Amino acid sequence: MSAARSSRPHALAPSSHPFLRDFDPPFLHGLAPASQERTFAADEYLLRDGGEADGFYLLLHGKVALEIATPERPRLTIQTLGPGEVLGWSWLLPSHRWHLDARAVKETRAIVLEAAALRHAIDAHPRDGVRFLTALLPIIGQRLANTRIQLLDIHRG
Repeated sequence: MSAARSSRPHALAPSSHPFLRDFDPPFLHGLAPASQERTFAADEYLLRDGGEADGFYLLLHGKVALEIATPERPRLTIQTLGPGEVLGWSWLLPSHRWHLDARAVKETRAIVLEAAALRHAIDAHPRDGVRFLTALLPIIGQRLANTRIQLLDIHRG
């Protein structure tokens, strides 16, 4: 994870973030020791393409640009995320590597859940694990659709 300016443990509760509202308190209580509230300065990277996918980010404040870069083209913003949104699902895939960059556009505060603990909790609590993955799937689908639109725009231009 990035060397964010501040890091402190975070007590997870359904009211902590909209993504958490449908989870049972015991599931969230089990994740609390593996969560931290972190602050990222403007232009600081939360995660980098190819880096270890070691966290799941619940955005509380600020703005984050999801970006891809290639040697042939300038950095391309796929989507911009804000408070109430989530970031990062590559920790679910066996390679556990990020496939894009996420950069704070302005100071950003997030709850970061450790990926290994989250994978363990999903396995240990199948009911909440299914709920978690079911809540994440539409977000993944939307991110892939946004990426497709951006790539189509590049090829048209």
